[in-house]
Amino acid sequence: MMISGVPNVANSAENPALPRVDLLNIYVHDVDMTDLVSNFTQGTILTLHTDMVAKLQRDTDFLHVFKKFDVVTCDSQILYFALRLMGTPVRERVSGSDYFPKFYMHHKDNPDVTVFLCGGKPGVAEIAADKINAKTGRKIIVGTDAPAFDYEQDPEEVDRIIDCINASGATVLLVGLGGGRQEKFIINYRDRMPNVRLFLPLGGTIDYEAGTLPRPAPWVTKMGLEWFYRLMKEPRQRWRRYLVDDPPVLWALLKQKMGLYHDPLSGN
Repeated sequence: MMISGVPNVANSAENPALPRVDLLNIYVHDVDMTDLVSNFTQGTILTLHTDMVAKLQRDTDFLHVFKKFDVVTCDSQILYFALRLMGTPVRERVSGSDYFPKFYMHHKDNPDVTVFLCGGKPGVAEIAADKINAKTGRKIIVGTDAPAFDYEQDPEEVDRIIDCINASGATVLLVGLGGGRQEKFIINYRDRMPNVRLFLPLGGTIDYEAGTLPRPAPWVTKMGLEWFYRLMKEPRQRWRRYLVDDPPVLWALLKQKMGLYHDPLSGN
């Protein structure tokens, strides 16, 4: 990868070109959207939101996978505010749903960039592909797939997904299988996809691009209220995440500010 013209090293957390801000037992990189879109052409991106932070406090496998990503951005206005209050701000929130449309429009005339959309309910990725291809004026989305929900339990289903991606010839893979699962898929199987140069685990971005999940007004996001918007739109699917799983992250951040935080996965 290239960020601001500086080549990647084996572990980007050690790359002086990518300033790192520690956050509980993990970190985010202080990168801006323009630099990421323009200069990052190869590697792995993780856009970190509050739900992922919560999972990273209890899922050792996910924590191991997390540390293998080249770039980790702050994809949460709440985390953005929290980092500022803690005295360790990042330049901006870089969300996956904002990044991806900027990425494909930046590369709309670049024939070396083709994308495979993996995720979403049956038919949704196809809708997203048609809309994106219309915007870019070419077939930049060259393949789609909607894996079975329990694909991890079926090696044949995993093989089928990978074969489908490889057959498309795509150089970029966007995976939308839910926080934690999509990152594990990328790290576990990226070596089996030799044509893919850029891996993007971007959650609900496929739904946003298809228009099946409307985005809130920009002011809602800037106020840190996107979680409330989604909760009102999908209460049955979202209530546990936003009302049970995520709030302890804020308490953990407060403990970090007071010097009282201990990594629950450290074994200490």
